[in-house]
Amino acid sequence: MDHGTILDSWLHCLEAHERSDSFLVHLDIATPPKTDFDIMSSTDLLRPSKKAKSTPKVQENISLGPQVRGDEEVFGVAHIFASFNDTFVHITDLTGRETISRVTGGMKVKADRDEASPYAAMLAAQDVAAKCKEIGITALHIKLRATGGNRSKTPGPGAQSALRALARAGMKIGRIEDVTPTPTDSTRKKGGRRGRRL
Repeated sequence: MDHGTILDSWLHCLEAHERSDSFLVHLDIATPPKTDFDIMSSTDLLRPSKKAKSTPKVQENISLGPQVRGDEEVFGVAHIFASFNDTFVHITDLTGRETISRVTGGMKVKADRDEASPYAAMLAAQDVAAKCKEIGITALHIKLRATGGNRSKTPGPGAQSALRALARAGMKIGRIEDVTPTPTDSTRKKGGRRGRRL
């Protein structure tokens, strides 16, 4: 079938369609011509175009953690900074360069005075433990830190409860290390010569 015959039959179809609305024409082309453009069937011209049915998307499970055997522990490092104003629970990989999760007590409570409380530290530690399990970290080395320097060397009230919450959430605890910065000599402590007066 040549192009001239196809075009003539198209024109005939269109004229017939203009005369009656219910008229529907279908062309039988045994061997369609191989050209750069596809020739639509007459039914496609006369009917409104329908959107192609979308195939359902298959959801793939992506594992973010390392490839390990079933009985092997995957370690991360929990940097717990507990001052008297807030508690930070910061999880990194073993190098310390890659942050996995970081939650503070202030992110979990609304009142400013509760930021350093053991309850806020517990909530922060639970959030962090859930993120670790999602990634595949099953054990943690702990690095505990107070403010240090020329200020308090004692960890705040949230340190112990954060550590306990990590253990209760199912994380195995490796080494526990105190990394509070201690000065060999110190700059002058704030408060003046007569000290802080209450």
